Formats: sequence, C-alpha cells, structure tokens
Amino acid sequence: MRGSFLVSCLIALLLAMPALAQGFAGLGNDTTGFEKPVPGKGLVFPQDLGAHPKFRTEWWYVTANLTDESGAAYGVQWTLFRQAGAPDDARPGWANANVWMGHAAVTSATDHLFAETLARGGIGQAGVTADPFRAWIDDWVFDGAKLVASGPGFRYAFNLKADGPLVPQGDNGFSQKSDDGRASYYFSQPFYRIDGVLTLRGKEIKVSGLAWMDREWSTQYLAASQKGWDWFSLHFSSGEKLMLFRMRDASAPDFRAGTWIAADGAPQKLGRDDITLTPLAETKVAGRTLPTRWRLQVKSRGLDVETIPVNAASFMATSIPYWEGPITVQGSHTGKGYLEMTGY
Repeated sequence: MRGSFLVSCLIALLLAMPALAQGFAGLGNDTTGFEKPVPGKGLVFPQDLGAHPKFRTEWWYVTANLTDESGAAYGVQWTLFRQAGAPDDARPGWANANVWMGHAAVTSATDHLFAETLARGGIGQAGVTADPFRAWIDDWVFDGAKLVASGPGFRYAFNLKADGPLVPQGDNGFSQKSDDGRASYYFSQPFYRIDGVLTLRGKEIKVSGLAWMDREWSTQYLAASQKGWDWFSLHFSSGEKLMLFRMRDASAPDFRAGTWIAADGAPQKLGRDDITLTPLAETKVAGRTLPTRWRLQVKSRGLDVETIPVNAASFMATSIPYWEGPITVQGSHTGKGYLEMTGY
C-alpha cells in the first residue's frame, strides 16, 4: 500500500497538477477515464506483475532484512512507482504522460543512505514487462531473480529466490483502504530468500536474509481526511508472515486492516477490531517527530509484540519525505521486518 502518497505528490510537481487541493496527496477527485478497483475481480498471473496503464498509480516495492557473517543487521529497499497523467497513454517519447520514480536505500545501525531517480514514460528509461517479469529504471533492476541498485555511498547486487507462493491481500487481492470503499488491488511475495553483496561506503559486505515484495495499483486511493499511514511487514521465526496497516484519519476512526500469512502461504484477512497498533516511543528526525517503536496486537492470533528500529533515523528525505526502515520483533512472537510511515 506504500507508494500512492509518494507518487501522487511527485506527479503534481512534474506535471503541474494541483496537489493537496485535490484530496490526499494530490490523488485528486477527477479520475475521469481511469479504471477503479472493484471487489470480486481476482488476480491474474503473470499479467498482474506487469503495468496497468488504465489505472492512475502503481508500484513494485521490495524490502529486505539482511545480516552479514558477524550477525550485524542491514535493511535494503528497492521501489519503482508509476503515475499516469492520462489513462492508458501509449504515446511514444516525451508526449507520454506517465512518470516513473525509483527509490533505493540501505540501512545499518549507523547509516541510512538513499537515492531517488526519475523518468518520463515513452522513452524507454523505465518500465515493466510481465512475462518475463522485469522492472527497471536506469540501471536499477528487479526481475524476481535479481535486485540491483546504487546511490551515493552504496550499491547492491542480490540474488532472489521465492520458496512460497504469491499472496493476495484483502479479499482475494481487493484491499480496502477506507470506510467509503476506496481500495487498491494488492498482492505480495513475502517468501523471498535473498543473498549477495552490499557495498556500503566502499566496503563490500556479504549478506543474506529475507525479502518481501509488494505489488499494488489503484486510481483514487484515499479519502481527503486520511493524512498518512503506518505499515508493517513482518517475518516471524515460525515461518509465518504478517502485514498490518492503519490509515490515519483526521475526522474519523483510523482504518486498520491486515493479513496473517501461514508458513505455507495461506492468507487470513484481519479486520479492524482484531488489530491494535500502539506507538510506544518517538524519535525526532529531519524536523519531525515520529513513532519509531510500536506495540502490535492481533487478538485472533494471540500476537502481542514490540517492534524496535534497527536505525531510528531511517528517514527518506526524497522529493516526498517519509520514514522507512528495518525493524526487529520481540514478545509473543519473534522475528524481523519493515516499517513505513507517511504523512508526518
């Protein structure tokens, strides 16, 4: 669910669209010509790995929890966003109104390094193919088997292998984001094993661990009163997985939802009343105060855990700023994962 806030603001900057006046993050109220998610449609593979130009915004998002040979923890992010200025725009060259944006980051206990790159649609600088699957912007690549990116002070090249199935979020891929029915199509691949070489400030480090890919697309994503979200993806030591989020609302109760994922990939949808997300400690970073330590509870699963950031200063000072970084989990369940927070 993580890209809409970022991409929609970016498109406002690049294409001079009115941003905040049109609702949350510039996604706007005028969605004429764009398709919208509907319940009951279901997901289709491999087609849904590729781009959906009839929808306004989409993203391919990978996060990884890694350790080196000494046991030190690292986190890695790789993201590609697409935002459309017009529906189903197939015009070649600079006339194409799609905008692409890539984010990459590396996090350790002492460092958080990131990069951002931008591309206009129609010139081949960025894109996605479904079969075979390949997502790229410049020389950053994610194709399900490798993950490559670089930026000031870092670069990485990793191998990926999935040992579990793709997992639909929400109702068979229809993921509701507000009480008035706004939604996205959303699925994940939370079963990646990952290894390779991370170069951090000139030092090569062999690392391995677990990765999680989110794939999401939508048109009118959030209600105007929803100001941002807190999102968690967790790998438990048992092999089970968990995705949770809350959409913070200025005029209504926060919208909460999630998915419990069994070790074999079977998903269980979690509703609002089953989930409690409680901030425990805050960090001041980049002039903002953010809740970086949390208590998460899921009543139906007996879950009661605390999450601790590997680096509380994991702030992405990109065109649209947000916090994203690796976390560890302790309590009724142990593990590791990622936290993203937008709109603070």
